[in-house]
Amino acid sequence: MCYIPVKKLLKDEGIVMNFKKLTSCVVAGLFAVGVSAMTLPAANVEAADSPYCATVEQVAPEGGFFFDFSKKMPKEAVAAHGWTNGAMFDTNWYKDNITFNSKRMQLNLDNEDGPGWSDPTVNYSGAEFRTTTQNRYHYGLYEVCMKPAKSDGIVSSFFTYTGPYDEPKTQWDEIDIEFLGKDTTKAQFNYFTDSKGNHEYLCDLGFDASEGFHVYAFDWQPGSITWYVDGKEVYKATDNIPVTPSMVMANLWAGRGVDEWLNPVDDSNFPVQAEYKWMKFTPAK
Repeated sequence: MCYIPVKKLLKDEGIVMNFKKLTSCVVAGLFAVGVSAMTLPAANVEAADSPYCATVEQVAPEGGFFFDFSKKMPKEAVAAHGWTNGAMFDTNWYKDNITFNSKRMQLNLDNEDGPGWSDPTVNYSGAEFRTTTQNRYHYGLYEVCMKPAKSDGIVSSFFTYTGPYDEPKTQWDEIDIEFLGKDTTKAQFNYFTDSKGNHEYLCDLGFDASEGFHVYAFDWQPGSITWYVDGKEVYKATDNIPVTPSMVMANLWAGRGVDEWLNPVDDSNFPVQAEYKWMKFTPAK
């Protein structure tokens, strides 16, 4: 492919390249490498991204929200910092492990200590996004455009949660979309009502979620939760559904003591990232 500056003076021949010749050169070069301007990818779009991501109306519905992560952290949310969930979480939450680059939010997981490292027995530093305790949401459609991390022993997530550890204290209610890093061709759906869980459903996606952005959603209604992938219903639950307004959250963490579920942690490729373009909540009518 030829490259010529727009007004390159060839002093030895006294020739000025005009724009017409430049245009011909560029077009010829594009055809020479088999590239057409019509097929060039749009900015911030990867080959494996779902076209459905761009079809969702990217505005905040009345009474809801639209978090556009190209604008960084929304005022309704914070980054968890300086503690660990304990139990099966081999991860301390570290606020600087949430970054904003390329018009996306990245949740980062690594094995480096950071300021506020809360428990020296914990091996990894992860990230958790959460709306504040003053910003809780109830029945309606929850959507996220995201790409999970891929590695044994880790979980990327999008979920609602409320419980006894945040003021005001409530019963533990939770609705989950989780990606187990050991196999990102599947998504795991689950929920808890007054701390009672064991409602796991493993959805075969038909693609590798770690290779591109897709829209995952759940519609929480009185008496039911319906999960969607790229706008298509994939699972519905109707038994003992959560009832309590909840915070909206996302996190990336490494497990411990749950090898049968997640496989042992493989940190040979750390740091890893789960990426999020946007989140949206549309209240039920």
